[in-house]
Amino acid sequence: MMTIGDFSRATRLSAKALRFYHRVGLLEPATVDPINQYRYYRTEQINDARVIHHLRSLDMPVEQVHRALHAPDADAKNRIIADHLRRMEQRLAQTQSSVESLRRLLAQEQASPVQIERREIPSADALVIRDTIDLNDLGTWFMAANLDLDDALAQSDSSRLGPRGGLWSTELFLDERGDCALFEAVPRGSTPPRDSRAALERLPVMHLAIATHEGNDATIGEVYADLGAYVNEHGIGAPGPVRESYLSGTPGGGGITEIGWPITT
Repeated sequence: MMTIGDFSRATRLSAKALRFYHRVGLLEPATVDPINQYRYYRTEQINDARVIHHLRSLDMPVEQVHRALHAPDADAKNRIIADHLRRMEQRLAQTQSSVESLRRLLAQEQASPVQIERREIPSADALVIRDTIDLNDLGTWFMAANLDLDDALAQSDSSRLGPRGGLWSTELFLDERGDCALFEAVPRGSTPPRDSRAALERLPVMHLAIATHEGNDATIGEVYADLGAYVNEHGIGAPGPVRESYLSGTPGGGGITEIGWPITT
């Protein structure tokens, strides 16, 4: 048995951290002296302590750490950890984008003027996936909806008419929870897909102020800002979702996206 002092030195975990992990059931001592309440650990517990330390340093919630440690096999454990690492990578990418954008703001860099045009988007038949989500889940939802929309297109045997698009409600950003949609325009008379969450809908006519963004998420906020300022200055804002059209590449990862802000006619 190792004293808590020796175990702390071996694992580089403080007594406070070890007491916390004991209290929440992550790392229980091998034994606790009933008289003085001293904790003692087995050398075999050092590896578990190191795993806990690394996972917690990556901000993995206690509940997920517990699931990983008590997974039925190594594959299940690795899947839990891999899922968390993917979320961390997404968060890191978002942080890097925010840092780049903030540096430009601090340097007061003058970007090229955004070209804005007003356009009427005609109504069209489309395969649409709609949902109500939390803003924090937007990235995960977007990737899953893209795959589901691909499957729906294959099932319906429909051809694509133009770029894929997204509809994002004001509430999604204002309240951090709101409606969203991903869609693909298809020919009239297309067959609705079976066993799919995508539905065949007739999208209405939209009047939009449109600007084009090319690049990653570090700069897309600047285009949104210019669009919002333009619509406000001209007093033409209208209710409804923002419409994005993904012309090429990966949205947020270096692609070209048209952003349409709803306006009055």
